[in-house]
Amino acid sequence: MFLKKLFKRTAEKIELHDIQAIILRDRPLPYHGVNVFLEILHTASAKAFLKEIVPYVTNAQNWWDNDNAWLSIAFTYEGLKKLELPQSTIESFPDAFKKGMAARSEKLMDINENAPEKWDAVFKTAGNHIAVSIIAKNMDDLNSKKALALQVLEKHQGVKLCFQADFDTPIEGNFNHFGFRDGISNPEIEGSGAEQLNSKERPIKAGEFIMGYNNEAGNYYPMPQPMEFAKNGTFVIFRKYHSHVAAFNRYLKEQAKNKDEQELLAAKMIGRWRSGAPLNMCPFKDNSALGADATKNNDFDFSNDQNGKLVPYSSHMRRMNPRNSKMAVMSDVNLHRIIRKGVGYGPALPNGSTKDDGKERGLYFIAFSAKAMETLEFLQREWVNSGNFMSLKNEKDPVIGLNEGKGTFTLPGEPLPKRFTGMPTFNTLKGGMYLFMPGINAIKWLSEL
Repeated sequence: MFLKKLFKRTAEKIELHDIQAIILRDRPLPYHGVNVFLEILHTASAKAFLKEIVPYVTNAQNWWDNDNAWLSIAFTYEGLKKLELPQSTIESFPDAFKKGMAARSEKLMDINENAPEKWDAVFKTAGNHIAVSIIAKNMDDLNSKKALALQVLEKHQGVKLCFQADFDTPIEGNFNHFGFRDGISNPEIEGSGAEQLNSKERPIKAGEFIMGYNNEAGNYYPMPQPMEFAKNGTFVIFRKYHSHVAAFNRYLKEQAKNKDEQELLAAKMIGRWRSGAPLNMCPFKDNSALGADATKNNDFDFSNDQNGKLVPYSSHMRRMNPRNSKMAVMSDVNLHRIIRKGVGYGPALPNGSTKDDGKERGLYFIAFSAKAMETLEFLQREWVNSGNFMSLKNEKDPVIGLNEGKGTFTLPGEPLPKRFTGMPTFNTLKGGMYLFMPGINAIKWLSEL
């Protein structure tokens, strides 16, 4: 008993009042929002803008309270340079952050149809300095916070609006464009104050996601200096994907002979039924009640499915969080987790349609990690666009992998596995960037430099 008490993990106290809400706070349902990129034309004007806007930045003190819109701010490396940070601070950022996502495309496997030269124009400009995001559960709250932010922006002519994109829940009930429940599986974080919903996994140390706290190894990850600037901040992954929903529906119909088999194949590719119910908890039929129950739909591991017959090794869910799977290439899963807060954009395609209507729709993939650049490069290279870690050779993620019409998806079975071939890319990358999201006190510090 003494030893158990001696080695018991203790959660650090997290300064929730200084952490931006979007990092830890549950996304409202339904959600409505806007992403804005700003260009800094004059440093003094930009600092005055930050000083005036920072009171509207929502903190994570009461992260479960979705009664209002919340506003967040992050900065690109070029934006931080424009704010004239001390040279020692500028030089202390990781090299991958300085170079930017496009320059690291080979390491990210952002090649061929996902290559930077094919990205949307807004992601090719050097003028993206400040990113502002507002998200709310209703349009009234959103419009109110947008109006406040716009009033502040209009006072400061040295900050220019260069991009604005609205987003909404793609399908009512928190379903993405492919018809699957979204935003289910995020890591539980020590000290966040959130209820632990997965009894099979322990909460992860806060330092994996937020700077200035212990990570899983019991120390701090390298962070920008001084520490007072970096603490309670994090790095942001921002990627825009175009979703080929009609192609996904066509592939299901080409590979499976009836509706039930199509739904099963789709569930095998994702790892969950459309409701969000995990396959290893209901392998033969969807369970909408389970899928909608946040206290149960993520409370599992793969102890009952080490051979992958229920949830294929190559499924999207199992790739992005192998949990306690036996992997050919061993890795501590908790070192590669990210907090995801992706949002959908564009109108939904009619249910089951196999004809592309030519409209823009997809996902703004937004994620947070104290070592975001390193983590994303690992995930893209090892878990998304390779199968080696699960002894699947060149097999890629069926949902977000770069399959390009040559993808293979394997269902383990006896005496022989079943393989689906000719899989196209269902999500094409249209742009991306890395950002630094400071703590709220650090934004004040920036405004007063």
